[in-house]
Amino acid sequence: KPRKKLNYQINKLKYQQIVKEAFKCHSAGNIYEAKKYYQYLIKEGFQNADVFNNYGIILKELNQYQEAGLAFRKSIEINPKDDKSYANLGGILEELGQYQEAELYMRKAININPSNAITYSNLGSILIKLGYYKEAEISLNKSIEISPDISEAYTKLAHIYATSGRLQEAKRSSNKAIEL
Repeated sequence: KPRKKLNYQINKLKYQQIVKEAFKCHSAGNIYEAKKYYQYLIKEGFQNADVFNNYGIILKELNQYQEAGLAFRKSIEINPKDDKSYANLGGILEELGQYQEAELYMRKAININPSNAITYSNLGSILIKLGYYKEAEISLNKSIEISPDISEAYTKLAHIYATSGRLQEAKRSSNKAIEL
């Protein structure tokens, strides 16, 4: 038994080093090298939510949306309390035009972490695409309340205001987006 425990510890250290290297490559913009590291870890059966989430991000950057969605789903399966994976899956589903499912995953992300302004802004975008302008406005205002420096939220609000004929508010929102 001690040998088995030692092998486990060695493998854990090895995997941690590979994860570190993958993250370093990804941060430096070398996504193809990072992708190879993550693929190796996954092939070896390394069950880590961050590995699957980061791999999904890379796949998204490579416009491999279906595969990215699978990676985010696996990340959620491993760690159902990780708001980032829910939000990332929501973003992929939005890219794929699956707005209702995207809305559900964004809302799950918000339930887990109600202080993430970007998630509220992304939910607002999805709600606009679904035609739920009032809910989108509420979500975007919440995003701005949490973090007043998200220009995308102001841009999306300007769209809502302009669409509903609230031109002064649209102008103010657009100017704020430009300022940021």
